[in-house]
Amino acid sequence: MLSENSILWTALSILLLPLLSYVIIFFFGKKLPRKGDWVGVTLLFASWIQALRIFVTFWRHGDPQFRVEGAVRWLDLGRFTADAGILVDGTTAVMLVVVTTVSMLVHLYSVGYMHGDRRYERFFAFLGFFTFSMMGIVLSNSLLLLYMFWELVGLASYLLIGFFFHKHSAANANKKAFLTNRVGDFGFFIGILILFTAYGTFNYLELFAHMQVAPIGGALLTWAGVGLFMGCIGKSAQAPLHIWLPDAMEGPTPVSALIHAATMVAAGVYMVARLQPLFDPSAMLVIAYVGSITAFLAATIAVVKTDIKKSLAYSTISQLGYMVMAMGVGVAGAGMFHLWTHAFFKALLFLGSGSVIHAVHTQEMPLMGGLRKKMPITFWTFAIATIAISGVPFFSGFYSKDAILAGALAFGWIDGHIVPFVLALLAAGFTAFYMFRMLFQTFFGKPRDMERYEHAHESPWTMALPLVFLAVLAIGSAGWKGPTDGWFGKFVAPYDMEMIVAQYGPAGHDVQAEAVHVEAETTEGHAAETQADEHAAVDPHAETPAAVHGGADEHAVAATHEGGHEGGHDVHHKAHNTAMILSILTAGLGILLAWLTYMRRIISAPAILARLPWVHKVLQNMYYFDELYAATVYRFTLWFSWLNGAFDRVVIDGIVNGAGYLTRVLSWFSGQIDKWVVDGLVNGVGAAIQVSGEGIRRVQTGRIQTYLVYVCFSILVLVLVFRAL
Repeated sequence: MLSENSILWTALSILLLPLLSYVIIFFFGKKLPRKGDWVGVTLLFASWIQALRIFVTFWRHGDPQFRVEGAVRWLDLGRFTADAGILVDGTTAVMLVVVTTVSMLVHLYSVGYMHGDRRYERFFAFLGFFTFSMMGIVLSNSLLLLYMFWELVGLASYLLIGFFFHKHSAANANKKAFLTNRVGDFGFFIGILILFTAYGTFNYLELFAHMQVAPIGGALLTWAGVGLFMGCIGKSAQAPLHIWLPDAMEGPTPVSALIHAATMVAAGVYMVARLQPLFDPSAMLVIAYVGSITAFLAATIAVVKTDIKKSLAYSTISQLGYMVMAMGVGVAGAGMFHLWTHAFFKALLFLGSGSVIHAVHTQEMPLMGGLRKKMPITFWTFAIATIAISGVPFFSGFYSKDAILAGALAFGWIDGHIVPFVLALLAAGFTAFYMFRMLFQTFFGKPRDMERYEHAHESPWTMALPLVFLAVLAIGSAGWKGPTDGWFGKFVAPYDMEMIVAQYGPAGHDVQAEAVHVEAETTEGHAAETQADEHAAVDPHAETPAAVHGGADEHAVAATHEGGHEGGHDVHHKAHNTAMILSILTAGLGILLAWLTYMRRIISAPAILARLPWVHKVLQNMYYFDELYAATVYRFTLWFSWLNGAFDRVVIDGIVNGAGYLTRVLSWFSGQIDKWVVDGLVNGVGAAIQVSGEGIRRVQTGRIQTYLVYVCFSILVLVLVFRAL
């Protein structure tokens, strides 16, 4: 096992190795053999090994409350200080393995997929920068660092989505992704500012402790939670800001796998799981409904998409909706468990689709067919991932999805909000249908384009090896014993708030008095009253189920609204069994309908579309979200821009131009005064002096007789004047 100091240094190396990859390849890639691709693969492999070391250490430790934190003073501006630090706990260990595994395999896969691209070395540099940014999100110990790396991930996604920037569609896609995320990030920033203003710290654990000791009053806590969740809505593509993710398919397929499986879109889910104590019940309810609605809407859209990557994109949005809903209904552990399993089978699906696209040079499923014989490795691995995401028992996706559905059903029974469970269950059926539709249309039946079929071939080993590795994880990543294993609980569990308050709470407060651990009351209704009376001492999520330990049978509940602790346990046990049965039946029905429609042809898809043309039109146009934004937000933005332009032209330019005209008039008037008054006076004095000088010159003749006449005349004048006076 690693020591605490070794854990911090190992985590720091995991953060910096991808950054080193970016620096080396970006600046020296063109001069290196193979343009430096081996640098990225090697350094990411080293990061993966280091992540496994941390994972094994926390596995052997077995305590989900064990954490290691290290920080250095970064900013010191007197009253304002900020630390740069790393927080490593079980959740961090899980995310490190997820991100490094997928990123390493994407690096290896890209060696074959991007071979021959004219910006080959720059692509690998951007992959390293992307991974570094995501590692920063995972390892940050404060909201300040989290927000910085959050924006770096946005920048990295902009660079990768628009990698083929010579295509207008790709250039538009990366701008759309960047700007849409800015909307969510604005709310995220507001939420951070509310919390910092209230408590004067960015540190996660200090915020948790302050929240327990002195919760924010009124609706401000709800707004802070909703603000933080806005960041998740943008980054994890939740409705209504999900519109950027399908367009992000314009990037290379390895980028799609990296974004959809483990990094950018998972960041929002991870953030909500990490900051659970900062969300009050009202914010949690918003999260639950947004997640469930997103899961349902995206799943229905995926049913009609014929582009294999676009269909997988909406599949990702739907699965992210599951994870977000899990956070809202209080089973954050189940949400993280699904993030874990989904990362592997979704990466496999995208890399498998990339293998198909690489072989047939099209993304349209109606132009494929019969490829299972041409591409056996791709077929079998893709089939395994399809089975896993569809929720078939004994595959990883079944256990994680079952845990979420069980938590949602229990939440509905206890709190009365059954809609999230219903929407999630319907989404599960649609998922099984459109995924097997994809499998059947791509790999079964007769080839629908013989030229493409004849050209198809299995991908090289650099692309096939990651597929096989991910296929193994798609089967076994949930644990060999499935839901009864409970191994995930060693990593992810609700925070021990009493311990956090004691360690990180404000100095001088009474821990025993203020960090009270409230037991579930045995009298019906008394638990809710106790929670209201002692709100400052209780976990703000105590009224919702707290976590699912990695798909374990028990769905832990922090407090129960009605009934005693045993009654709450019975509710969750019953919910688990009910949800599992309904999940299996729903998935089986979806698979059966796909088989009858696309294999046996008993059900005619064109006939159904002809009967329901408006449904197909709505789904094909993705519920008109883009059109709605074009008619409202975009049009308002354009109108507001025109208004600002008109104001600038008429008012601002009018003032400036008017001031210029007035200045010219005043200058002319000033020039006239200078010319006729000032210059006239000066010139007049000079002329007078000149005339008088000319007269005096005439008087000075140089003759004595003339001077005597002047003297006599002057005396005569003086005598006359004297006489007159």
